[in-house]
Amino acid sequence: MTTNEIDKLSLEKAHALFETGDIDKIGVGTVKGLCEIHRYLFDGLYDFAGKVRTLNIAKGNFRFANCLYLDAILPVIEKMPETTFDEIIAKYVEMNIAHPFMEGNGRATRIWLDMILKKRLKKVIDWRNVDKNLYLQAMERSPINDLELRVLLQQALTDQVDDREVIFKGITQSYYYEGYEA
Repeated sequence: MTTNEIDKLSLEKAHALFETGDIDKIGVGTVKGLCEIHRYLFDGLYDFAGKVRTLNIAKGNFRFANCLYLDAILPVIEKMPETTFDEIIAKYVEMNIAHPFMEGNGRATRIWLDMILKKRLKKVIDWRNVDKNLYLQAMERSPINDLELRVLLQQALTDQVDDREVIFKGITQSYYYEGYEA
């Protein structure tokens, strides 16, 4: 199966996650919840769907957290506060640095982030209003300083948390960030 075919099927699963209401059965802000999202998106597509990685990975010159430390680091991230927008973004950045899965981290963690924002702030990000290049650059720099990311995402916040178009177009945009175009 090609990467494009995997992305297409996974995108369909992402839409189903919301259409079926299964998203409402997932724990918000937890590692278990993130694993459930990942499993939902990639089950049958990757053997490691929903499983924390056991190998080290990198993207470009950036090495994500060493797999030997994930069992220790993920519970710490899970316990990070999530009462304000800034705290939620800090937690999201730390989960991105951990990058717990071999593939599909961005797609799963963006859904995870929106679930936290919806529960805690009654808002989600309208990803259609987040430029791909600016987002990827801000994510790349976020381990050093997350201000750029916070400003970028805060501008795209909406209280339309149950708007089907916001959710589905946002998911499609999330896949576009990873290089998928229908």
